[in-house]
Amino acid sequence: MTRGIKATAAGGTLVALTLLAGSMSAAPAPAPPVGTDGRMVPVGLVSFDSCADALTELRAAAAASVGPYGFGGGWRTFSDRGGALGAGAVAKGSEALSAPTGAAPEHSTTNNHEVGVDEPDLVKTDGRRIVTTTGGVLRVVDPASRRITGELDLTDGHERLRWTDQRLLLLGDRALVLTEATPRETPTGVARRIWGPLGDTRLVLVDLSGAPRVLATYRIQGRTVDARLTGTTARVVVNSSPRLEFPFDRDGSDRERTARNRGVIARAGIGAWLPEYEWTAGGERHTGRVGCDRLSRPARMTGTSTLTVLSFDLATDRLGDGDPVGVVADASTVYGTATSLYLAGARPVVATTRGRPSTDEVTEIHQFDTASPARPRFVASGTVPGWLINQYALSEWNGHLRVATTTGDVWGGRAEGRTSESAVRVLRREGGSLVSAGMVGGLGRGERIYAVRYLGPVAYVVTFRQTDPLYSLDLTDPGAPRVTGELKITGYSGYLHPLPEGRLLGVGQEADARGRTQGVQVSLFDVREPGRPHRLDQWHLPRGWSGAEHDPHAFLYRPDSGLVALPVGGGIRLLRVGSDTVREIGEVTHPSTDRENRRTWSPVRRSLVVGDVLWTVSASGLRATDPTTARSVGWIATT
Repeated sequence: MTRGIKATAAGGTLVALTLLAGSMSAAPAPAPPVGTDGRMVPVGLVSFDSCADALTELRAAAAASVGPYGFGGGWRTFSDRGGALGAGAVAKGSEALSAPTGAAPEHSTTNNHEVGVDEPDLVKTDGRRIVTTTGGVLRVVDPASRRITGELDLTDGHERLRWTDQRLLLLGDRALVLTEATPRETPTGVARRIWGPLGDTRLVLVDLSGAPRVLATYRIQGRTVDARLTGTTARVVVNSSPRLEFPFDRDGSDRERTARNRGVIARAGIGAWLPEYEWTAGGERHTGRVGCDRLSRPARMTGTSTLTVLSFDLATDRLGDGDPVGVVADASTVYGTATSLYLAGARPVVATTRGRPSTDEVTEIHQFDTASPARPRFVASGTVPGWLINQYALSEWNGHLRVATTTGDVWGGRAEGRTSESAVRVLRREGGSLVSAGMVGGLGRGERIYAVRYLGPVAYVVTFRQTDPLYSLDLTDPGAPRVTGELKITGYSGYLHPLPEGRLLGVGQEADARGRTQGVQVSLFDVREPGRPHRLDQWHLPRGWSGAEHDPHAFLYRPDSGLVALPVGGGIRLLRVGSDTVREIGEVTHPSTDRENRRTWSPVRRSLVVGDVLWTVSASGLRATDPTTARSVGWIATT
């Protein structure tokens, strides 16, 4: 079975494709598959007949999509990226304890969207150890002895990577770290103007059975969109833009600039769209490209990006080539269940000016079957009008996909008839397409979605501009979803979390009657009666803010005790949520970070529980706290 165009090499360059570019004219791309009335039009994925066929179609689509300032309004300027983490990774703690044995203490897990599907984060625990990635270093902490038992430097000597986030997935004695490729200078030392990602994706498989050590690495052109772990299989999604050098020319008209950019596309080879990859294991090093036989496209495409889905078995000692599957499409959102992987993103628009983007956004959705640990199998594609707030706007239930989007201009535009509103659509599979089974619209006219939560056949949607309508929806009948209740209050919730006994917790901002935010707030809602959602209690901190509004991984809730750990400002506020009350326990803070003889603010990023101890994590260290009193019981410095 061919997995791509591969080669094995000992040098530092990747093998080039032999398919060379030739001059050709670009045909215009077809119209987008969403009608002017906003209806959905089914789309599917088809394979290319050959690399020559792929090149012809990709050039045509890209030429139709490019404008005077490139794709979507401009260039990204960067230097070539290269190199992979290998033997140069520095491990500390050769005296480290072997993996702890015995039953693991009760512990929290990452705040994931779906049960049974793990998401990468800055910290993981299995109860026996805590694994963090801060400051470019992977650290293993023994929560019982409260000491660091091993460290692994992930920067490969590049200090810049100490200031970027590395996320990880944990499975037994294996950790998969998602980070960036280490940069190197171009041969001339001059940055090039290329339409492409600001860096490459680098994956590092680490053995945690003793002192942390690198087992294998993987590098591919493009940025990591997200990843999911089901069973022992990790799926990593990478978004690669075509490697095209558009000229920087201030002279001439928009028509002339566009013509020059189309000339660049007409001369490009197929390699501009096929990401290169490199993987290592022990002393082995292999290189290759995603093959044309692994590439598919929607019925309509823009040719401005390629999505690659990689699959890795974390139970082994190597990553291999990732068994790549490519789609000529764009995505910024990954949503996964135990059996499906959905890639969703706004279709890129042609850049005709540097002005305001179009409000007629369309979201493309591609579904893959991931029930088997083997390569994902394409199932269906579809489009919906509008844009998603995040992965929580998507939910699969009883064979249907529910999608919440906002359409129109949230900043005004009423004179043009573009007043924003939101809707929830229920999609069903029909052949290779996702088509509409039903929808409920007209939510929050003049507002946009701030939060969505699906709980079985029920959905809760928060919209906001001046007040916060919390809508409850009944989605039991896919063909006739309906609004069952609405609660209007000031402020908004940016994240919704389900609680036992028909309650819902919202984290967001309080606001005055004109919609001006007044500080972080936590609202406890009673949603037992679908037609009468109401607020039971509220905690409010004037002028405060919380990263949990936009990053659900920063939120911790323990149903056994009602504990909520919420990042607020630079610390963690501990709250106790009762049946109808929200009460503050106290605050956990960390000292600032000392880097290069400078004291740097070090906000607390994450919270987790092992046994009866709350652990909080920042760049400066880990603090052990009694969650019932907010009293510190231990500190582990990491700087």
